Amino acid sequence: MTHDHDLVLRPTPAQTEAALNPPPGRTGGDLVVETLAGLGATTVFGLPGQHALGMFDALRRSDLRYVGLRVENNAGFAADAYGRITGEAAPLLLSTGPGALTSLAALQEAAAASAPVLAISSQIPTAGLGGGRHGYLHELPDQAASFRGVVKSVHTVRTQSQIPSAVEAAWKSALTAPHGPVWVEIPQDVLLAPTMIPVVTGGDAFPEELPPRPELTAVAADLLSKAARPAIIAGGGVVRADASGKLKQLAELLRAPVVTTPGGKGAFPWKHPLSLQSWIEDRHTTDFLEDADVLLVVGSGLGELSSNYHTFKPRGRVIQIEADLGKLESNHPALGIHADARLALQALLETVSPREDATVADRVRDLLAKVDDRIAGQELTLEQDVLASVRRALPADSPSFWDMTILAYWAWSAFDAKGPNHMHSAQGAGGLGYAFPAALGAAAADPTRPVLAVSGDGGALYSIAELATARQYDLDVTWLIVDDGGYGILREYMNDAFGEATATELTRPDYVALAESFGVPGVRTTPESLERDLAKHLATPGPSVVLLPAVLRMFAPTHLD
Repeated sequence: MTHDHDLVLRPTPAQTEAALNPPPGRTGGDLVVETLAGLGATTVFGLPGQHALGMFDALRRSDLRYVGLRVENNAGFAADAYGRITGEAAPLLLSTGPGALTSLAALQEAAAASAPVLAISSQIPTAGLGGGRHGYLHELPDQAASFRGVVKSVHTVRTQSQIPSAVEAAWKSALTAPHGPVWVEIPQDVLLAPTMIPVVTGGDAFPEELPPRPELTAVAADLLSKAARPAIIAGGGVVRADASGKLKQLAELLRAPVVTTPGGKGAFPWKHPLSLQSWIEDRHTTDFLEDADVLLVVGSGLGELSSNYHTFKPRGRVIQIEADLGKLESNHPALGIHADARLALQALLETVSPREDATVADRVRDLLAKVDDRIAGQELTLEQDVLASVRRALPADSPSFWDMTILAYWAWSAFDAKGPNHMHSAQGAGGLGYAFPAALGAAAADPTRPVLAVSGDGGALYSIAELATARQYDLDVTWLIVDDGGYGILREYMNDAFGEATATELTRPDYVALAESFGVPGVRTTPESLERDLAKHLATPGPSVVLLPAVLRMFAPTHLD
């Protein structure tokens, strides 16, 4: 009798020969890149540093493509976007101490947005580990401690034999729902030392699945089937799980209106008769969702933005499907289902009963009309026209990446993403400088489509150095910079709160001239010529900059009423 656990894969004669006689000149760094290649990686991001040179030297002996950015945080944003676009773990190679720490903000965004980033950092030599003060360059008493509160898992390597298993474990951790960033650190001497460990030729790249508990989906299906006014909130978990098609099927079966969160943009068709679009920060939408007798929340923790700044108070029964156990029922009591969105939606599709509702389309139209009337009463034509120009200029299948800027805040609510995984922003952690380096990562992931990045002038200064990266690798990204003279949204916040703004006004460069000094074409546009200029540059391969001098305003919030 043979059991599965008794089966052993036996090496071929060629594999045995390669194992017994590995090629000369390999180091611990080769074990890193060989393991990545064996797991299926094709592209790595990063920035070299003294302790990490063993990894970077090994890259030239591999087939991995390297995309080097100019700042570690920007390299992290690029890896984040690569992971979002491809669904693969994006390797990020970093050096010790300052290099590693500079990536923290990017890793926080990846964690908040569930982007699979595999960060591999060097460490000081093994003799210096343990917390003593040895005086090594870049030394930290406990480097991993700086990352434990940010990433999903931390893997510290001390010997070369640990490298393949540690990298493989980190890879699977990054891709197990919920996706997220992970951290591997390897001492400098381990990376540099010659190795006789056989060439790494493969790996188990398949993460564990996270199915729902059947007794919970049975209860959820019964509640939804019997609901009088069901509604659905779709978050980023739907996009990450590639579950948009199943969401649409379920909504149509239940005749349930769907609103998407900022992270869930594109998870449901914008013009669908059941689409409440993305006006989740609107009080009319909040009221509508509160009136649902059964509310299905898929792939959202109902955090600050998704709950209209915690003013949302559901009166009906809440069902929450969430892969991140820490987010499950963290803000509202619910029938909590800890599961990948795709698997949970499939279970519901197999068990719910179809509903009929002759009034639902009218209720959706009435809500959207109320939202339109509210915005129309605020004299925000410029903002709406600019956003509409961007939408018309951007090809329907092109991804866009948005920084923390007023136009992005509009886009969270009012921009039709045209499909899942097409619109991405830094709304997870809310740090500046995301859009342009992230767009570069997306262009590296898929060079067949032009990519749009949108920044304010303040956020643009965080990532201006990456114009060199865009030019060096000829990445097809058009960067729209809205120049309002400073930190526009903070200016609004401070004027509203204190009657006067402080520390918000900025001296800026001539962005067009600066872009051209990098060899990147640039143009200064106007609201009237924005669509034409943006479309032209998006249609021209390679990087470009479109500068729009304009002071945009936010629509009035409703959570303060």
